[in-house]
Amino acid sequence: MSADPEKKEKIAVVLFNMGGPDSLKAVKPFLFNLFYDPAIIALKNPLRWIVAKIISGKRGPIAREIYQKIGGKSPILDQTKDQAKALEQKLNNEGDIEYRCFIAMRYWHPFARETVKQVQAYKPDRIVLLPLYPHYSITTVGSSLINWDKNARAAGLDIPYKAIRDYPEAEDYLKAHIDLIEEARGKLTDPDRFRILYSAHGLPEKIIEAGDPYRDQVEQTCRALQEKLGHPDHVICYQSRSGPLKWIEPYTEDEIKRAGADQKSVIIVPIAFVSEHSETLVELDMEYRELATDSGVKDYIRVAAIGCHDSFISALGKLTKEAFR
Repeated sequence: MSADPEKKEKIAVVLFNMGGPDSLKAVKPFLFNLFYDPAIIALKNPLRWIVAKIISGKRGPIAREIYQKIGGKSPILDQTKDQAKALEQKLNNEGDIEYRCFIAMRYWHPFARETVKQVQAYKPDRIVLLPLYPHYSITTVGSSLINWDKNARAAGLDIPYKAIRDYPEAEDYLKAHIDLIEEARGKLTDPDRFRILYSAHGLPEKIIEAGDPYRDQVEQTCRALQEKLGHPDHVICYQSRSGPLKWIEPYTEDEIKRAGADQKSVIIVPIAFVSEHSETLVELDMEYRELATDSGVKDYIRVAAIGCHDSFISALGKLTKEAFR
């Protein structure tokens, strides 16, 4: 509690996400930061540095083309700012604690080291670390928490904190998805002949085999949604694979082709994305839509990322308030 009983207790809420390039010039260094993360490429230096340089150099031009299609930058920071603003407003509308939301991105500005300084200047009594990843993976939540801890220790930030690891079945998180799926359902020309594809970002199989809970938690979310939706024709699938390693299956593009062969319409749900990324705006909206048309899918309806849906913001608010209980 705050030392002065007249003053409100102050809690800093730090929202984690991966970040994205804020210009075409930033694409290559963003990719370098991504592949230099030991949670992504588990090599020792200097080999990891060399590999990250090579991959970011090779992929840079392709990635630039992708970001060129969506305005020359990632929308993730602007959307995360909107989420932070909505959450801060919701938290401060209730109770006698003062909350302030901060953003720490993993691979582009604002980095954790920048956010640590902002949090220090705020002088909170406690801190809640809240990843905008509903499903835990060492490659996302784990990496962000490790990076935050390293930067907080380096800056001498010694304030009690709680970290939220995951929330695959948070009630209001599920409600946000259900509202958006039902809205999409209303756009079908044939409401009886469709398949729901829950599309999550994939991971190399070896990460799952090493004990990462990501796939299990994605499946948890989808099971919970299916219990509420009751639509039997659904598939959990994985997108965005890259590189030579075997990734978890089934692949989203294969399931789109199969839906076309089965003469089904598709409602595609970006189940692991809480904001729009190149993976939703380009991969799902452009590339997979074209694949769906070529594969004979009648209706291809992409559900929006949950973003600032009021139920999702409520879920984040509840997680924040329950963190120290």
